[in-house]
Amino acid sequence: MTWVFVIGLLIAIGAVVGGIIYSRRSSKSLIEERLGITDAEKAAKTTGTTTLTDTLNRALASRGVGANLATQLARANLKFTVGEFMALTVILVIGFGAAAFILRRDLIITAIACLVGFFGPWVYVSLMRGRRLKAFNDQLSDTINLMVNGIRAGYSVMQAMEAVAEEMGPPISVEFGRVVREVQLGITLEQALDNMLRRITSDDLDMMITAIKVQREVGGNLAEVLDSISYTIRERVRIKGEIQALTSYGRGAGNLLSALPVILSVIIYLISPDFMSQLFSDPCGWIMIGLSILGIIAGYLIIRKIVNIDV
Repeated sequence: MTWVFVIGLLIAIGAVVGGIIYSRRSSKSLIEERLGITDAEKAAKTTGTTTLTDTLNRALASRGVGANLATQLARANLKFTVGEFMALTVILVIGFGAAAFILRRDLIITAIACLVGFFGPWVYVSLMRGRRLKAFNDQLSDTINLMVNGIRAGYSVMQAMEAVAEEMGPPISVEFGRVVREVQLGITLEQALDNMLRRITSDDLDMMITAIKVQREVGGNLAEVLDSISYTIRERVRIKGEIQALTSYGRGAGNLLSALPVILSVIIYLISPDFMSQLFSDPCGWIMIGLSILGIIAGYLIIRKIVNIDV
């Protein structure tokens, strides 16, 4: 019966999360899609009957944490509002904690499950943001080459960006397409490029945008400047690849050494809870746990600092 209850609980959580997301997505209008209005903007302007996530979003979007979270969600290209993300986090914490308590009847395991439910969505957002940024940087050199060829063929900067939006794949086609739409709606090109730079925190993109701004203010051969930037980006990508290959062993060793104590502690606790519970029943045990956590974090950061070489 316990397993049936847990499975039913997880299904109910999935249904609630899916219902929230579907209800939000089904309310989008064609005009909002064409204008590129974000969910956060719509939630902040919505009046009348609202859902729980709308209320949370209006309460959090104007605050520092909510604004930063909205930026991170946009950079990860996740179609969640701040309220939806927070509601999902709460649901996962409750669901994971309840499932762990029902299965193990152990407060420590329950606390660990709650922490996993809380930090899991944040880790996922961070991973998606990093993956999207890497994909964007990998496409940027070819994108600049395409723009250079278009400009030399007589295209304007906007026409070259339209060609990028049509010819390249996501995520760079999505971002340049958004720039084109914003300019068509009346936003200046400089402001549209700044908006893209806020969504994509790339030093290489910053160089390209700076070159375009300078050329529009003082003139000059934009194709030659962009060609030089493209060469610099290609060389940087090549050098980064070589460094990544040379430091892969150090990064792997750092990750393994950091995760090994945690994994062994969890395994030993599952095998012999009475043996490990002595750490939690004595003040000295809590001091040992705290020092161990600090040592793991310090060692991980030191190893990452050693193998992280800026180019």
